Amino acid sequence: MASSEMARHLKRENIRSLTMSGHVGFESLPDQLVNRSIQQGFCFNILCVGETGTGKSTLIDTLFNTNFEDYESSHFCPNVKLKAQTYELQESNVQLKLTIVTTVGFGDQINKEESYQPIVDYIDDQFEAYFQEELKIKRSPFTYHDSHIHVCLYFISPTGHSLKTLDLLTMKNLDSKVSIIPVIAKADTVSKTELQKFKIKLMSELVSNGLQIYQFPMDDDTIAKVNAAMNGQLPFAAVGSMDEVKVGNEMVKAGQYPWGVVQVENENHCGFVKLQEMLICTNTEDLREQTHTRHYELYRRCKLEEMGFTDVGPENKLVKSYRPNLSTLRDFTKKRE
Repeated sequence: MASSEMARHLKRENIRSLTMSGHVGFESLPDQLVNRSIQQGFCFNILCVGETGTGKSTLIDTLFNTNFEDYESSHFCPNVKLKAQTYELQESNVQLKLTIVTTVGFGDQINKEESYQPIVDYIDDQFEAYFQEELKIKRSPFTYHDSHIHVCLYFISPTGHSLKTLDLLTMKNLDSKVSIIPVIAKADTVSKTELQKFKIKLMSELVSNGLQIYQFPMDDDTIAKVNAAMNGQLPFAAVGSMDEVKVGNEMVKAGQYPWGVVQVENENHCGFVKLQEMLICTNTEDLREQTHTRHYELYRRCKLEEMGFTDVGPENKLVKSYRPNLSTLRDFTKKRE
């Protein structure tokens, strides 16, 4: 929270601000929080949605600079399946439990209308698992593995034309459940001029169809300027490759083609560096927070309303104490069992 925002908040809450005459020591609270977080480790769950062959696995490998175990998917899946794989990564003294969820067979069916439903169901299942944990008398919030999807990387085929109906339908059904970052897959197959036109067209279609994509936060003064610039770069045009090619006197990650070399980490060639910085280096915690405070809270509120709970009375006045509909609660408990 910015200092001006903090001052307004304190004034609104009628909290007195005092000056201390000596050192107390609570300035170490941020250090305590950091130390505890490092001991507990972090988790980050990424959902990759895109048609078979759009380079989802390659881009994820490149983002985290490792080779995740993966196998080529068939183009003949009768329906869409989701495959989740969890890995333990460590950088310096920070441990990350990374879960990558990929869509197998997405867009391969003749009837594509319901292709998004298994994805919606999977996200809801993770919300439901956490909701059930909250309902327990004896809860284990610190040991419970957070399986919420924190971000959806939505891979858009580099057609140069408009978004497909499948893309529009899928994103429309996901935008209230997960933070979506659109990525133009295999951007090296499109010229720079065509790519820029394609990006403008995509953003125009997203706005005209009322689709909500993740906006990098502007409330932190230290990263507001960078995030503002990155919001103008959406959708990211990324290229992934773990192959190393000699350029000049050094080896770089790149894709080599008959017409030349596309360097993955060269910002003049593609938007990979921007995507990596925004996703992993700058806004990971905000994505995790958005998942819990926005998307999960919406799911939780709907579930509690189904159980008969309400926060307001008939005249839209706050209810101090309330009881759920007992028959609904019994039915709900039976389903759990």
